[in-house]
Amino acid sequence: MVDRTREPHGVVRTSPDHDFLLTDLLHAVYWFDEGLQAHLEAAGWPRMSRTKSMILINIADGVTRPIQIAANLGISRQAVHLALVDLQRDGLVLIGPDPADGRAKRVSFAADQRGEDMRKDALHSLRRIEHILEQRLGSRRFAILREVMRADWKDPITPDAPKRQN
Repeated sequence: MVDRTREPHGVVRTSPDHDFLLTDLLHAVYWFDEGLQAHLEAAGWPRMSRTKSMILINIADGVTRPIQIAANLGISRQAVHLALVDLQRDGLVLIGPDPADGRAKRVSFAADQRGEDMRKDALHSLRRIEHILEQRLGSRRFAILREVMRADWKDPITPDAPKRQN
């Protein structure tokens, strides 16, 4: 039987005996995305899938090539392409050729009013979510959290042990 423990912010942990920072970070992403989705929905935007939300966050972070977005999210290029086509149809992004590589595509936020309105609503929502999180954690803990998340963690850790023989 799987033990389920509900955290204060509604996240359900299925393995309390496996206490890893990675799962805490993942739950924080879910928490932020749920808050963002709720705020955007309250502002009149349709709820979107977490995949589409994460694609938009990647674009906001400066990732403009669909192949890199797919790699960042760990999903297929086809899945990213389908989501981008939907987002373009909804007037939120533009898909165009990559001037540096004629075979590749680049994505950007749509420059029309609808795209601008959503960006403004999303930025307002994220500022509000962060402000409330700062109130909940306290200014000192929030500043430490931001400092740690922005620190240079250096290159990903690689294995130092030889491959196990089967």
